[in-house]
Amino acid sequence: MSSPEPLLIDVRSPGEYAGGYLDGAVNLPLDQLQGGIARVAPDLDQPIVLYCASGGRSGMGCMLLQQMGYRQVSNGGGIGMLAMSSQRPVRRL
Repeated sequence: MSSPEPLLIDVRSPGEYAGGYLDGAVNLPLDQLQGGIARVAPDLDQPIVLYCASGGRSGMGCMLLQQMGYRQVSNGGGIGMLAMSSQRPVRRL
């Protein structure tokens, strides 16, 4: 049995997201993460990967989600490195 595909969350601003985001990612800016996460990930066991431009904001988001009880949260780092390591295409709005 394979593990579920992680939910990709882009914690950058809507403008940054529009300029390029990973295929399949949801935009939930860091300042809206706490209020919006239950809408996109109601299950605390949902595997989640956060990313941003360099990994700083996604790291803060990971700590926040862990404090909220999410158990499978990881920092994907910056969009460029994550795009290469996950082999996901970058899309634009």
